[in-house]
Formats: sequence, structure tokens, C-alpha cells
Amino acid sequence: MLARLTKYRWQYLMILPAVVLLFLFSYIPMIGIQVAFKDFHIGLTMWNSQWVGFENFAFLQDEQFWIVVRNTIYIAVLKFITGFPAPIILALMINEVRHGGFKRFVQSVSYLPHFFSWIVVAYILQSLLTLDGGLVNQLIVNMGFEPIFFLGSTEWFRPMVVASGLWKEVGWNTILYLAAITSIDPQLYEAAKVEGAGKLAQIRHITFPGILPTISIVLILSMPSLITVGMDQIYPLMNPANQPVADVLDTYILRSGLQQGYFGMATAVGLLSSVISLLLVLFTNQMARKFNGEGLW
Repeated sequence: MLARLTKYRWQYLMILPAVVLLFLFSYIPMIGIQVAFKDFHIGLTMWNSQWVGFENFAFLQDEQFWIVVRNTIYIAVLKFITGFPAPIILALMINEVRHGGFKRFVQSVSYLPHFFSWIVVAYILQSLLTLDGGLVNQLIVNMGFEPIFFLGSTEWFRPMVVASGLWKEVGWNTILYLAAITSIDPQLYEAAKVEGAGKLAQIRHITFPGILPTISIVLILSMPSLITVGMDQIYPLMNPANQPVADVLDTYILRSGLQQGYFGMATAVGLLSSVISLLLVLFTNQMARKFNGEGLW
């Protein structure tokens, strides 16, 4: 062991800051999990608060909590079935572009929105979709239809969240798949051409299998987002009019903990969602290893 440490001392030294930061910001905060089992209030510490067992998990009998769970699952499924395959399809399409300048232009335009914060994106959506002077509603009125209250509609909120998330992140996620495509041996494509394989056959039998390990890793890493569904995206767009469909687990935790002061219950909800996310990661990793032999561990 000492010889190995000595041999790779510079490599270990390079990863040491990341390990320290991971320990400080990911493992030490786990001490706060005990708040989920205590009667914690402002003025007390989590060390001298009274243990209450599973009383903070009484939210499992709350009807509003299950409405929040339903909203979370609904939005998570919609975002997954659109957001997961979209960057794969875009990467395959960009890879087929032969004009270098146009290819770089498409890549730059597609991943540029990633660098906008969700506050900026929310402001853009409000400017476009507002009833009073919004560009979209102006076009609808000019076409002879009634304006639509997009920002306060329970019918339009979910499509708005899915579409804005797709627009913002599809280009950035494409980078991983384009990098995986460049690692595929070009001789495979040459051999396929000799055998008479067309573009679709090459994509099906060479490109897609070549990026399948990357797809598996991305799928595993995306599992926790099925529970969080992006509070930083949803919270700026949420208002009393669309709250019945916009309220998700993270906003429920924020409202219960910081706004209403139920810190124990909010921590318990967060703990439950973290456990579910962990189980999803473990299950997906096991399935990935079973079907294609690739996984995180």
C-alpha cells in the first residue's frame, strides 16, 4: 500500500482537493439527518432538540403530500421521456453534418442556453407569455384567437416546464454523446460502406452501440433528477394560480421548512426523497450492468 501511494503520489495529490470538498459539503451535512427525528425549532440546536421518533413522518397521511408526489412524478416522467432521448437524437444528427462551419454553429447555438440561469429563463418566458404585451399572446390575438394565460394555467404549466427544460439543456447534454461518437473507430464506418450499409444502418449498428455505454452512465446519473425535477426551474414560474400542478417535492420542502417553520417534517421529506433517489440509482445501475455490462460500479 505504501509503495502504491508513493508511486501515484502526484495523482492522489491532484484529487485530494476534490475529496476534501466532497467530504465537507456532502458527508458532513449528513449529520443534519437527525433533525428528521427531532422536534427542532428556532432557538434550539439539533443536538439539544428532543427526539420524537417518526412523528415528523406524519406527512405520509397528509392528502396534500400525495398531490405533491403525483405532480412530481407527472413532471418527472414528462421531462424524462422528452429530455433523455433528445440529446442522443441531436448528437446523431449533428454527427451527420459534413459542413464544419455549420456543424460548429449548430453546436454553439444549441448549448448556449445552458449558461443562462433559470431566473433569466423564467424572465424570458414571462416576457414572451404574459397576457399584457407578451409576444406569443400578441401573435394569438393577431390571428383572431383569445389570449391564453400561460403563466397561470394549470393546463399549460407542465408543457411550459418541459419545453423550457428541453431548450435549455438539450445542447449541453449533447456534448457527452458527440465526444463518445468521436471515439468510435472510423474504420468501422469504412467497412460498413464497403458492405453496402447506408446511413441509417451505420447509425443503428455502429454509432448507437458505440455510445451505448455513455447512454447507460448518463441514465444512471439522471435518476436522482426524477425526484428533484428541478426546483430552480419550477419555483420562479410557480404562482397561486398554477400551484395545484406546479407544487413538487422540493417546493413542498421549501415551503414547509423555511416558510412555515416545520423543519423536522421538511427534513423528513428530504430524507425520504433522498432514499428513493438512492434506490433508483442502485436499481438502474443493476439493470444497466445486466443488459449491456456497463455501470458506475
